[in-house]
Amino acid sequence: VQLQASGGGLVQAGGSLRLSCAASGRIFRARAMGWFRQVPGKERECVSSISDSGSYTYYADSVKGRFTIARDNAKNTVYLQMNNLNTEDTAVYYCAATFPELESHLTYTEESKYAFWGQGTLVTVSS
Repeated sequence: VQLQASGGGLVQAGGSLRLSCAASGRIFRARAMGWFRQVPGKERECVSSISDSGSYTYYADSVKGRFTIARDNAKNTVYLQMNNLNTEDTAVYYCAATFPELESHLTYTEESKYAFWGQGTLVTVSS
């Protein structure tokens, strides 16, 4: 497994969760990373993305101010801290790593820019 996501679960509205995604060094180093989510019947959407150094980040409008993406390059791990969760955040969350030929100091929102995907972790927010 090259990307292993964890940290999902059931939480009440207003609560917090932290997702983690451990990657092999080969697909983590010098690559932008992203978190996506998908609700059944809907397209997968980019929630957040982070550049290789962590200097640049992107957040979807729906999560700005509530979610924080971070990465620990020494541990080949990317995190998504999710605060003040609401029922609309319920989804399967996926981490992903971009293609190596892309500029790694940028962030990316398109699925087509990502070469490797984790298995997904379910986040359920109850009201």
